[in-house]
Amino acid sequence: MTIEKAYMLLGILVFLLGLLGVMIRKNLITVLVSTEIMLNGVNLVLVAVDTYLGRVDGQIFALFVLTVAAAEVAVGLGLVVSIFRLKGYEGSSELVHLRD
Repeated sequence: MTIEKAYMLLGILVFLLGLLGVMIRKNLITVLVSTEIMLNGVNLVLVAVDTYLGRVDGQIFALFVLTVAAAEVAVGLGLVVSIFRLKGYEGSSELVHLRD
């Protein structure tokens, strides 16, 4: 097994770990962290495939994913903090009441 394939496998495992965290956890901060873990797994696979193919496109896409992840954290954390201050909700299952 080459090092690029090992990194691809590691990236897939990191993505699946983040997906498991999003599906199982109810705390909104944990869901945001799990989303970041998923994006880091995607970045790892992008760079590994880029190295395997000998191109630069994967690194450019990884840079865009990092930019989107930073924006997602800023907006998501702001929403979570404001929802907690206004309503006192901590979990994602309680957000159903916001429709009323």
